[in-house]
Amino acid sequence: MTLILASSSSVRRAMLAAAGVDFNVASPKVDEAALKAEALLTDDLAHDLAKAKALSVSGAGSDDWVIGSDSVVTVDGQTLDKPADREQAAMHLRLFSGKTIQLTSAVALARGNAIDWSHADTAALEVRPLSEQFIAHYLDAEWPDVGHCVGVFRMEARGVQLFSSIAGDYFTILGMPLLPLLQGLRQRGQIPS
Repeated sequence: MTLILASSSSVRRAMLAAAGVDFNVASPKVDEAALKAEALLTDDLAHDLAKAKALSVSGAGSDDWVIGSDSVVTVDGQTLDKPADREQAAMHLRLFSGKTIQLTSAVALARGNAIDWSHADTAALEVRPLSEQFIAHYLDAEWPDVGHCVGVFRMEARGVQLFSSIAGDYFTILGMPLLPLLQGLRQRGQIPS
């Protein structure tokens, strides 16, 4: 049996590797736009995306366990995608300024083309008021790397400067509820307990 991470995220790979988990990586093939169009709730959307990614790599009759994970950001009830370009990233930052972002990350385990387990967690990140000067300076330093991040930030880099307070799990903010995942893997005999 092999453990496979269905993700192109370097942060998710780094989290699992730092935790000492042996795994392979496969790129998921998911129509995220279609799932987002059907979603009613953020928790459901994060779960749906994580499950779809795991299932896109899991094969019928395979003993391999596949991890799928995704994150969704909402502010003022509006769900946001990753920015298409630097100008849209600046628009997102202006929208976030002085508000609280809800970031939901979900993770799912699939085996034999069926979901066996999933978990979602939400963090609240209070964005401090951001000046135009700060936004320009921030994007000069962080673009294009934050273009691949929902919420236009990397907490492990300069993104920490966006916030005045944070309530929630650090791993959830990075993009995958790691502690529940590790427990799920232990319960399935994929890592020592």
